[in-house]
Amino acid sequence: MADEQYSTAEDSLADISALDIADWRLRTFAMYDTVRRIAVESPAEAHTYWRQERDRMFATHPASALTQQDKARFSGLKTADYDPIYRFHVPLTKEGAGRELNVETATDGVVRFVRLGTFDLPEMGQLAVWRLHGYGGGIFVPFRDATAGQPGGSYGAGRYLLDTIKGAFHGVRGSGPGAEFVLDFNFAYNPSCAYNEAWSCPLAGPSNRLAVDIPVGERY
Repeated sequence: MADEQYSTAEDSLADISALDIADWRLRTFAMYDTVRRIAVESPAEAHTYWRQERDRMFATHPASALTQQDKARFSGLKTADYDPIYRFHVPLTKEGAGRELNVETATDGVVRFVRLGTFDLPEMGQLAVWRLHGYGGGIFVPFRDATAGQPGGSYGAGRYLLDTIKGAFHGVRGSGPGAEFVLDFNFAYNPSCAYNEAWSCPLAGPSNRLAVDIPVGERY
């Protein structure tokens, strides 16, 4: 499994139908499409919409990661207010590109990732950028920061910044080698396994850890 750490909880999600999961995915893609359109004029307003829509989906959708008991007492995800200093436009460097990582999970068998490169974040550190090498493809960037596991902080195993196979993407400025990815930590969110151990989630390994506090995004 190399030096990355992943969750492999074993449980059953049989009570969630394929149609429910498909609907969740479609709604999530539609949500991020709206987020990108609103963010052209106001990232803060896009963030407000994102928070409201995620709260609604978690509270009501049959494919929510919350159990029925959790839904009954759910009052909203703990998400920090928007702070524009945590929105970046960053090119993808080739550092580390080509490294392969095979991850054995409890629900999906062996999942193969190939590193696309690295995001260099000003005064924050570096994050590895991964591509899911298989059906669906996708760019995947998990991260763990210094607030992970701390009182009032973020989920101990880390959060997701980008996951294009789930629609979590904020766009690119320009094209070709000089293209810059929009990285907005205000939209960082917890993996499903943070709320339900039945889910098996890839988590942030050593090459996706930041030594600084990221006090925005979804808390735990």
